Amino acid sequence: MKKNKKLSVLAATAISGNDISSSVLYVSALAIAFAGQYAWVTLLIVSLVLFLFRKIYGEVVGALPLNGGAYNALLNTTSKSMASFAATLTILSYMATAVISANEAIHYLHHLIPAIPIIVATIILLSLFGVLTIGGVSESAKVAISIFIFHLTSFAVLSVFIIYFILNSGFEIFIENWHLPTTGGSITNAIFLGFAASMLGVSGFESSANFVEEQQKGVFPKTLKNMWIVVSIINPLAALFALSLFAIPLLQSDAYQNTLLIEMASHVGGNWLAIVIAIDAFLVLSGAVLTSFIGVSGLLERMALDRVLPQYFLKKNKKGSSYRIIIVFLLLTISVLLITKGDVKVLAGVYTISFLSVMALFGIGNILLKVKRNSLPRPEKASWFAIIVAITAVVFALVGNIIMQPAAGVPSNLTVFLEYFIPAIIFIVVMLNRIILLKLVLKIIHAVFDPFRKFVLKTDKKLLSVIDTINSQEFVYFTKDDDVETLNKVMLYIQKNEHTKKLKIVTALKNGNEITKQFRNDVNVVDREYPLIKIEFIELNENFGPELINKLSKDWNIPINFMFIGSPGNRFPYKIEELGGVRLII
Repeated sequence: MKKNKKLSVLAATAISGNDISSSVLYVSALAIAFAGQYAWVTLLIVSLVLFLFRKIYGEVVGALPLNGGAYNALLNTTSKSMASFAATLTILSYMATAVISANEAIHYLHHLIPAIPIIVATIILLSLFGVLTIGGVSESAKVAISIFIFHLTSFAVLSVFIIYFILNSGFEIFIENWHLPTTGGSITNAIFLGFAASMLGVSGFESSANFVEEQQKGVFPKTLKNMWIVVSIINPLAALFALSLFAIPLLQSDAYQNTLLIEMASHVGGNWLAIVIAIDAFLVLSGAVLTSFIGVSGLLERMALDRVLPQYFLKKNKKGSSYRIIIVFLLLTISVLLITKGDVKVLAGVYTISFLSVMALFGIGNILLKVKRNSLPRPEKASWFAIIVAITAVVFALVGNIIMQPAAGVPSNLTVFLEYFIPAIIFIVVMLNRIILLKLVLKIIHAVFDPFRKFVLKTDKKLLSVIDTINSQEFVYFTKDDDVETLNKVMLYIQKNEHTKKLKIVTALKNGNEITKQFRNDVNVVDREYPLIKIEFIELNENFGPELINKLSKDWNIPINFMFIGSPGNRFPYKIEELGGVRLII
């Protein structure tokens, strides 16, 4: 198999960076919806939390540089069950990310080309990136780099236009927004809910840990630093720009919530800049789909190696890709899209709770690594203070997302999360305990069918005994010097009409009959021809007649009606009725 080329800093950053940097398309608007004029503050707080997680991820992955992220961290510090719990959350997060990003990407494309059918186009986009991932991580990275560079360039161009516009028009709108009544009733509540919503802006930060084995040595911590810089600049900046361009009531409307950056581009640069941003949104959200495929591939491959998942998934193609994992994940994402009928807002609960739970578990994994594997060498260490603060912040964000009131007609985040999480965790539990479950099934089968089995065996034995009893009955054929053709007719008759495994061929010699050599050979031939019937050839120095028949019947315990002769000629000295019931068969 061809050895895969390891990913450089730019390639690895681009793969994860497309996911985390695509958050600028929605997280600023989301933060403004909950925090109003304090949205940029909540986004800076998120940046601070992410800074703490840089050290946490750096320590854990530096000590255990294997694919799997939180799963790998917990696998090496706790139990496979706890690690699988984290893995299930990660898989759900990737699933939701892929479906939401692909669907939103098509919505932006639909903004440019209204004739595009959204569901069909989303399936095509998911399939495209599935095929691209099957082609290999290196090939996928080239696409990711192009998207990442175009995205940052587009935002830089947009930023220049916005800054120029604000410098010319002034900061009046921002000042007016700043003095508006606080969203949510109090500054504390606004910042709390805004922070909880803004934490979605760091989704993708965990992705790099799931394909660390595909990265060159020393690349991983640099990807964390680069992602932190990008998200710390563009997300708060986008919120400040939005608050400087539009009034908060307008920003909190549905139209601006869904396409904030396009509205900003159209406002400061006109239609052409809005088109550029729409194209950028389509591409970078597509890049987030690619991140999901690459991240889940590394995670599921690791789980299959640990036999949490079937070994079936370990099959690789010539490019070194676990194509079966990718195909199954592709089918899963398409099925989820079809089940939700394109209304992917219902997946927000899965996306939110899964991602935040994974981050919290990664922090817990760092604690366990310090306690249980303290002697394990690692390139950097996170302080206890940083870990506690980071985990606490994520827990606050998790609680905030759970208690948030959903939009009308949309179920709560927790409800939707449980609908997907419960079946997934049941599957994992079954896989982890499959030996116990198989033994249980075996016991149930034995309990149900053993009585029948005993009955069948007993009946079988009884029937075989009856068959043996029937077949044990011997038959007798009296002859003088029949040829092989006649003997064959005798055997055919017995085989067709009687149940026996033994035949005595008897010749009485006292009347001057002689046994020829040819006759003996013919008997042997017939004996070989019918192996299921044992033939015993008996020569008696007796006269054939009723007396001999009666005598042999008593001596051998064979009823006379089981004794056969050929049809006698005119010179036969006895009448048939005198023979006591001997049967004529020839």
